Formats: sequence, C-alpha cells, structure tokens
Amino acid sequence: MPPPLPEPKLNERENAERTLIIRRDDLDEAARQGLLLPAAVPALWGHLAAGVGAAAIAGSVAAKIGPGTSANGIESPRFGFTHLLYYFGGLLAIGAATLFMTEAFERIGPWGLCAIAVVYAAACVAGARWLDGKGLAIPAGILATIAVCLVPLATWSVQHALGLWPELAAGAPARLQQYHTLIDWRWLTLELATLAAAAVALWWLRYPFLMMPVAITLWYMSMDLARLIVAPGSSTETWTFYRDFSMVFGLLMALLGFWVDARSRAPGGSGRDYAFWLYLLGMLTFWCALSSRRSNSELDKLLYALLNLGFVFLGAILQRRIFTILGGLGVAGYLGYLSYKVFRDSLLFPIALTLIGFAVIAVGIWYQRNEERLQAALRRTLPPSLQRWMPPA
Repeated sequence: MPPPLPEPKLNERENAERTLIIRRDDLDEAARQGLLLPAAVPALWGHLAAGVGAAAIAGSVAAKIGPGTSANGIESPRFGFTHLLYYFGGLLAIGAATLFMTEAFERIGPWGLCAIAVVYAAACVAGARWLDGKGLAIPAGILATIAVCLVPLATWSVQHALGLWPELAAGAPARLQQYHTLIDWRWLTLELATLAAAAVALWWLRYPFLMMPVAITLWYMSMDLARLIVAPGSSTETWTFYRDFSMVFGLLMALLGFWVDARSRAPGGSGRDYAFWLYLLGMLTFWCALSSRRSNSELDKLLYALLNLGFVFLGAILQRRIFTILGGLGVAGYLGYLSYKVFRDSLLFPIALTLIGFAVIAVGIWYQRNEERLQAALRRTLPPSLQRWMPPA
C-alpha cells in the first residue's frame, strides 16, 4: 500500500484565510443555539487548546486562542501582575493629571494651564494610537482615559480665562481640587464637557476603560444635580431627598449598564466589557442609598432581604460579581438584624440559622451535581435575549 501523499503546504495568505479566532464563549454560544451538545463544550475546548502549540501560532498574529482573548483578537483585562502594573500606573498618572497639576494654577494662569492640558491630552491620544498599533490595547485604553480625565482641567481653565465661571458664593468652589470633594452645581459644565469628550473617544477609539470616567462623572453629576434642584439652605434640603435622588440615579446607571451590556453581548456585538464601571458605580450608589433607608416595618425589612437575595441570583445570571456581593451583604445585614433585634433572647434562632446554612450548603452540592441539566432547563425558560448571560456549562 503506497504511503499517503503529503498535504500541500499553504502559503502565508492561504494560512491566514484558514485561521480562525476562537474563544470559549463562542463554543458556549454554539451550545446555546443547539449546534453543540453542552456536555461536549469542555472536551472540545480542551482539545482545541491542547492542539495549539507555540510553534503553530508563532507565524500568525491572528491565531490567538485562550480565555483572555476577545473575539476580535484583543486581549481582555484580567487580574495579573502585568495588568495590575498597567492600571496602577494609569491611576497614578490620572491622579497626577487631575489632582496635582492645578497647584500651578496661580503661577501660569488659566491659558497656560489650558495649553498644558491640551498638549498632555494630545500626547496621550497619540500614545494610545501607537500602543494600539502594537497590539497593546489595555495600556492604550489607559492613555486614552487619561486624555478624557484632562477635560475638566481644560474646561475649568477656559471658563476662568473667558470670565464665564459663575460668580462665587460663600462656600462655592474656588479651586479645581474641590471638584472631587465639594458638591456644587457649578461643576455641571465640567461634567457635561467630560461626558461629551468620552463619547467622542468611545466612538473613535472604543476602549472599555474609557467608561471609567463616564461612570464616575455620572456619579458626580447625580450629587451636583441634586444640589441644583434643591437650593442650599432651603427647608426642603434634607438628607431624605439626597438619598432618594441617589437611589434613583444609581438605578438608572445600572439599567444603562444593562443596556450597554446587552448591545455588547448581542450577536455581532463587540464582546468587550463596556458595562463594568456603570454596573459598579450604579449598583453601589443604588444599594448604599437603599440600605440607608430606615423603616420600622418588618415587612419592608423582609422585602429588602428578598430584593438582595434576588441580586445574588441576578449576579449569577448576568455573571456580574457586584450584584452577588452587594446582595450577599444585604442578606447578611438582615440576618444580623434578626439576630440582634427580633430574636435576641431566642435560643433557637442560632440553631435554626445554622441548620439553614447547612441546608444551603447541601443545595449547593446538589446543584453542582445537576448543574448542567438545571442550566439547560433554565436556558429554555429564558428569552433568547437573556440566554447569553447564563454562565458557561
């Protein structure tokens, strides 16, 4: 029997055309659509990952297979030493650009400060484009974010130079450092300019980390808008109003994050995590305001606990830890209230709570053994728009 003929060698162009960029989420999506059996996904992924050696991918930049790579071949953020250095250095640079540069305001004047901010931002954008061309998307996104964070400094300088800064009242902000510490409606012009610059940067550069200044600016804006609506010193300026306003604004931010997340995860979407910062600050604002509400009604406290329990499961569906963490804190707080207030003198409450804890552990063991079947059943009950959020089998 003659030996088999060797396979024809492919040139670089043909090899590139036969190269696919595959990630684990692609296989999970195929299983959700019925193209693969859910049980076959882990084995298939292991086979593909094991078959990709360093020599096989060295000659092709596009051939990147791994859980840290997005669908378009760009590395995704992860908790590693390299990325930790990226973000730590970026935060230091952002702090230097937004907190300490204004110390020279009196010496160089508003136009000089504006020129520094513009040149600094332009250099950051140019550096971001250069790094992006090298395939370093994460440091590129950090540099682009620094440029956006310089917008309040430039806006402040221009307003002062043109005499457009609103007349100062007692306790009104006199220096830009107070932008991060003092609630005042005069900051709204800086916040609107920052949001506009971030929108342009996201449209042009499309780095997920650019959502960080967007989320923080929206958080600042919620407090400054509340101060604008309620005049300082009026009888209606109460803690209750600010708390409820923050709760509603935080909920709106979380819903905006859900909408952004849905567009990113939809078929044909970018697959990038643009919603992280909106979820983080939106849920923190909403949950803290909600948890600060006081009520003597046991029913209200029970509803609060049930809502937080819902956050725990919602975090599992959406694959967002912030929901699960805050929900767990809320449930723990309610159980602590029952322990110290309602059942303070009860000997049965600790025993009952311990048994409940053991029951939850038993449910976890049972769920682990039946996870694949239960997730498949849950996917069938969810609308297609929510199925993509289910954790992989």
